[in-house]
Amino acid sequence: MTARILVVDDIPANVKLLEARLLAEYFDVLTAENGYDALAICERTQVDLILLDIMMPGIDGFEVCERLKANPRTAHIPVVMVTALDQPSDRVRGLKAGADDFLTKPVNDLQLMSRVKSLVRLKMLTDELRLRAATARAISLEDGLETGLGDEPGDILLVDGRGSSQDRIARALKPIAEVTCMSDPQAAVFQAAESNFELVIVNANFEDYDPLRLCSQLRSLERTRFLPILLIAEQGDDDLIVRALDLGVTDYVMRPIDPNELIARSLTQIRRKRCNDRLRASVRQTIELAVTDGLTGLHNRRYLDNHLKLLIDRATARGRALSVCITDIDRFKLVNDTYGHDAGDVVLREFASRVRSAVRGADLACRYGGEEFVLVMPDTTPEMAAGVAERLRAIVESEPFQIPGKDIALSVTASLGIAAMLPVGDTPDALLKRADTALYEAKRSGRNRVVAAAA
Repeated sequence: MTARILVVDDIPANVKLLEARLLAEYFDVLTAENGYDALAICERTQVDLILLDIMMPGIDGFEVCERLKANPRTAHIPVVMVTALDQPSDRVRGLKAGADDFLTKPVNDLQLMSRVKSLVRLKMLTDELRLRAATARAISLEDGLETGLGDEPGDILLVDGRGSSQDRIARALKPIAEVTCMSDPQAAVFQAAESNFELVIVNANFEDYDPLRLCSQLRSLERTRFLPILLIAEQGDDDLIVRALDLGVTDYVMRPIDPNELIARSLTQIRRKRCNDRLRASVRQTIELAVTDGLTGLHNRRYLDNHLKLLIDRATARGRALSVCITDIDRFKLVNDTYGHDAGDVVLREFASRVRSAVRGADLACRYGGEEFVLVMPDTTPEMAAGVAERLRAIVESEPFQIPGKDIALSVTASLGIAAMLPVGDTPDALLKRADTALYEAKRSGRNRVVAAAA
């Protein structure tokens, strides 16, 4: 793993020490001697993580962190404050400014490298999501993926082996979250997988159970793979913390727990979870839009072109039948010319709805273009396909299409052409061509009918 890390400190010896440690792990290191230089570097070049001193001339580390997090271009960069300050109030102030973690001077090598690698992994994941979600922003699907995340209480699962500490932690978190407390780690895994928690807090105080086993199980399940995990560890248990971060635990606090620090770290993880959920949803929506017709909600021609060959190959390999139907709305141009394109869009949407009602769950319905639609019917003989097509023709003809706001009911019919896959195999183009020829024959012979292609 490699990344570009910015070290910010006004004492050259501190900079050289951190730089040497990071270079030994093959990280690319940039340095800055004050907050203004750090902000300028982040503006003009890519930075994957910032190790930021607090006590500096000019603007201190708290203000630098606040400015970084307020700038959309740099808000996603993880910030670790490296400082001689070790008071809980200083950590809470830094967390509220947006810092992801604290390292106290002199810096422990194991904690430094494990924390850096953990945050870099998290940053790479977030960068991938942000890159893919940029498409959604480009086509105005999102106004801002990190805004509007809400301040409503979060949902936290607390896994703690002692009832007394469960009560204390739950009371501390009550202002910001609904807390579900569990003592059984295995039951907690199932509860986490079946619920919609935004954070799991694992207290490493079990007498006869390794808490990292629970963390590992949460990371191995699909439903909980990206769920933030906050570990509560004993002061000085560096080995446990290093192993936890390597496993994918996202943050930790030390006992005795400072309630304000616990709240600040929990809020940071909940907000990050909501942001990443938004990013993933945006990615899914963008993928769906790429293969979905925006007007009718059916799959589009791009999806058909990519999917039809797979269905043909599967049917050929299994020796199964497959049929295709192309349907076209009769005299659709007249609808647009007489009543306008808004009325035409209403007809297309209603037609698509009737197509859905006529096809089976295994069938593929697509808008092919304009007023043409395609049905792909796996495991369907020509006789069965003719029955499906006739049912669709009757559904279209049976009831007029209502045009909202115009008090108009249009009588609409459709012509349909069907073709079956050849027993020796077929190509998508040849199969669609035969169905299209049958559709042309249905149009030529009077419309509002089903015609099958010659075998």
